[in-house]
Amino acid sequence: MKNLKEILTKVNRIDMFSPYFFLPFILVLYFFTSLFDWHKFEMFNIRVSIWPVLILALVCYYIGVYIIDKLEWTIPSFGLSFLGKYVIHFIIFLTILGLGSYLMMIFGGGLGISDEENRRNLDPKLNFFSQLLWFGVLLLLSYKMILEKKMTWKKAFVYGSIFAVVMFLFLLMGYRTPLIIMLFTGIIIFHFVVKRVKLTWFLSALFVIAVAFSMFGFIRVLTEDTTKDFNNRDQPDVELTVEERERLLTAEQKVNLTPKWMLALNEVSVTGHIVLSKIIEYTQKEDTLNGEIHRGIFNTILPGEQISPRMKVTEVVNSLSVEGGKFITRESRTTTPTFIGQLFLDGGYLLVAIGFLLYGVLISLIYNKVKQVGIRSFHSVAYAFVITVFTVSMHTGLLDLIFILMLGFVIIASSVIKTDRNRLQY
Repeated sequence: MKNLKEILTKVNRIDMFSPYFFLPFILVLYFFTSLFDWHKFEMFNIRVSIWPVLILALVCYYIGVYIIDKLEWTIPSFGLSFLGKYVIHFIIFLTILGLGSYLMMIFGGGLGISDEENRRNLDPKLNFFSQLLWFGVLLLLSYKMILEKKMTWKKAFVYGSIFAVVMFLFLLMGYRTPLIIMLFTGIIIFHFVVKRVKLTWFLSALFVIAVAFSMFGFIRVLTEDTTKDFNNRDQPDVELTVEERERLLTAEQKVNLTPKWMLALNEVSVTGHIVLSKIIEYTQKEDTLNGEIHRGIFNTILPGEQISPRMKVTEVVNSLSVEGGKFITRESRTTTPTFIGQLFLDGGYLLVAIGFLLYGVLISLIYNKVKQVGIRSFHSVAYAFVITVFTVSMHTGLLDLIFILMLGFVIIASSVIKTDRNRLQY
């Protein structure tokens, strides 16, 4: 018993949200939970291992973090420090713009939570700009919390309540990603200014959050209106040999023996594993896409009908799975490729190495700034937001232009804003 207490004490001393721990821990945990696949790997005929590219990603990430940490470099100002006094004012403007867009979309009938088809058919322009609401509120609230001279539990409750209201507003749209980003950024800020988050507490909270969001997705699928073409669950009409059909039926029977709620618990990570394996297999047969996925991020804002990057991923992975009589993703739906898969599909092992090296560099540059000027600065807010978005992108991929613009803004804001005596000057 004494030894167990000593172990827990040492474990709880770990800085949960340092660049060396948070993102790699979540990435490893994500793919570890995917190993409990409930025979889905057999059903989708998974043949290619993901572990070599995962190890490469982690090694390159740590190289980036370590080099910048040892050199003690921080993000430069790019000669734009004169803009620092306008940062907060601009965030307020973005928040107002987001609020107006959100209200217009909601009053126009844009409740994405009611059905997946509604969510996909939200007005793209209003949906784009409405994201600025949660982004602006998140930055402003986090900034205000950071600058509190004395953070009491009462104040923390008030801030948490405001967070909860904004999260509920975006729950109505049916999107989980903004909720997760707000939640984890808030937890990191709480860790900085209210009470240090212990690893044991974090793991417990992580389990509860993961189950809650898994059940959210599970319920969303259960309540689909299957009479709509968009919610069609038919499988591909392909000719299979007797052996292939028997193999598929056997695998499906094994999967169906597992309760649906249990399948839903780690469906996200299992699907991510399957998609990444199929992406690697696709490049072995057809070569990489040489930047097509990343060009698609910006092509989606061009006039006319454009194929989104995640729809392209759907085409790629389904082109392999339909041979076995199964869709990984239903037709007309998009696929989250994981950040590793996104890079691998466009440039193989080389692009994965470069991408994760840059992740490590950027995170370490901002973290060094936090260590240099103290936690009560905008740099802590920037660090919490950036590492959260990077971590979430381990599953979703970084394929949304709005998130890329948000990251760019926060990184530049952190570099130009002036900090004096641990207070923001504006």
